[in-house]
Amino acid sequence: MNYKKKLHLFLSIIIVTLMIYSCAAYNSQVFQQELGVKLADSLASKKTVTLFYNMQKLARINTIFGHHHTTAYGVGWRGDPDRSDVKDVTGSFPGVYGWDFDALPDFYEFRVKDWMKDLIIQAYNRGGINTFAWHYTNPVTGGSFYDTTVAIRFILPGHSHHNIYIKHLDQIADYTKSLTDDSGELIPIIFRPFHEFDGSWFWWGKNFCSSEEFKELWKFTVSYLRDVKQVRNIIYAFSPDRHFNSEDEFLERYPGDEFVDMIGMDNYYDFVPDGDGLDAIVKKLQIVTKIAEKKNKIAAFTETGLEAIPDSLWWTSKLLHVLKQDSVNMSYTLVWRNAHEKHHYAPYKGHISEKDFIEFRKDPFILFEDDLPDMYKIIKD
Repeated sequence: MNYKKKLHLFLSIIIVTLMIYSCAAYNSQVFQQELGVKLADSLASKKTVTLFYNMQKLARINTIFGHHHTTAYGVGWRGDPDRSDVKDVTGSFPGVYGWDFDALPDFYEFRVKDWMKDLIIQAYNRGGINTFAWHYTNPVTGGSFYDTTVAIRFILPGHSHHNIYIKHLDQIADYTKSLTDDSGELIPIIFRPFHEFDGSWFWWGKNFCSSEEFKELWKFTVSYLRDVKQVRNIIYAFSPDRHFNSEDEFLERYPGDEFVDMIGMDNYYDFVPDGDGLDAIVKKLQIVTKIAEKKNKIAAFTETGLEAIPDSLWWTSKLLHVLKQDSVNMSYTLVWRNAHEKHHYAPYKGHISEKDFIEFRKDPFILFEDDLPDMYKIIKD
């Protein structure tokens, strides 16, 4: 064998060895076993598994603060990616950033690709965590998510609008897989589809589908994204609203441990004067915590807040109060967006609750982005 052939054979062996090593270097199932976790996706990316582990671990002693669309716009401003009303008041961005796969596909190019992707990557680069809801337009009528025309039974496999649903999942899959950092690694996200399903204000709500139909839709959604589209950077979050008073009620539409990573609750109503009050919130958060612990999941207060925040001490006397109660271990709490002066859930400069929000931020129990360890590397004991 001449020199060139020997060199070519040697280089080929090196390349094959490197390829084998790169494939074997990370085994998600082994990694999850080593960490004592089990995600819905047994092949989840390393950073996705790491984020899950770290969030679960931090929840034992801290809660991360989150805000929806925090760098997209605020009260009186829009389009400044280095700004957030939260940062204006506290000096730090929130630790969790809320986004939305809303209005797919009608406004896909403008609403998702053009402005949101850069903000997601920037949040990740700063060490933040990105979570997505899905205010999904009614796939049967094309109406808004508030159009409660029956739809779920028609988008299940074998039914009339299933292909439309597949098309929309394909768009979410492609978009999620396009979220990469400078090195090409996937950016983990939390995906929280069909939230507040125990209410009846969205087309996927309790009055518009059976428990079995909802479970089938959830299982298909996760299976399709995970197994068919092979999306490896999703943590799947299951979050009803406040309409439960026991573990059994909470789990009435639960699709199974193999399809869920995060157990959450949305609850706005119990903070308003006509709501059931702080004790009711605490009880429900304790139920969420207990279920998450039993199932080795993450617990979270996935959406909450008080519109316009008329209570100057709401942050410390209400929200912080419920989060710090015994047997409440929320990985994060997220308040809704700041659209304008009448519709906002975080304070802005000059707001009546600004000073109290600063005190809330100072409490060592609450973590903002500046307080976070590297959430994409294993936190050591």
